[in-house]
Amino acid sequence: MRVAIAGAGAVGRSIAMELLGNGHEVLLIDKDPTSIKVHSVKGAEWLLADACEINALDDAALERCNVVIAATGDDKVNLVVSLLAKTEYGVPRVVARINHPNNEWLFNESWGVDVAVSTPRLLSALVEEAVSVGDLVRLMTFRQSEASLVELTMPADAPLAGQHVGGIEWPADTALVAILRDGHVIVPSNEDPLEAGDELLFVTSQDVEGELARLLAGR
Repeated sequence: MRVAIAGAGAVGRSIAMELLGNGHEVLLIDKDPTSIKVHSVKGAEWLLADACEINALDDAALERCNVVIAATGDDKVNLVVSLLAKTEYGVPRVVARINHPNNEWLFNESWGVDVAVSTPRLLSALVEEAVSVGDLVRLMTFRQSEASLVELTMPADAPLAGQHVGGIEWPADTALVAILRDGHVIVPSNEDPLEAGDELLFVTSQDVEGELARLLAGR
């Protein structure tokens, strides 16, 4: 998979290293010469250019990219990059970073954004996830489908503890995608029992999050 990342700051470089480690091709784009640190991300391609300009994106051959990530620290730039990637180059998947929570409402399909990642919201969710037991925590929203990635840590008195995944009637448009237990990731099967202390990750429709929370709480 070929991925272009607009913004070669600390966030962009960190994403690039993760993607390269997973065997993907990565192009980092930044207009600031001080951000072009070729030796910091070995194996990546680099382009010194303004990602908001068509000529620069032509040079980046954006039409060959499977994913574009707008990861700069400027929300205006991230929106323009997302829109150009989707409308001018037909990039299948566009992911955009939201820096200011007041701008979150803009990051949707009308601006070419498939997945919006709000840095403030994500940090807040991670704090909630770290301290919350028994409460459903929304980690991320997939704008294109209006589905969410949510997490719940099962308390010691969880009513579903001991029940098998396949024997639970989950709400519509809900999928249990992973169980985190004792440092391991379990891809759940119908025969797997739930245990107190499990971290459960669901992809679910936003309109049934309340129903899922009540099921997990036994109410």
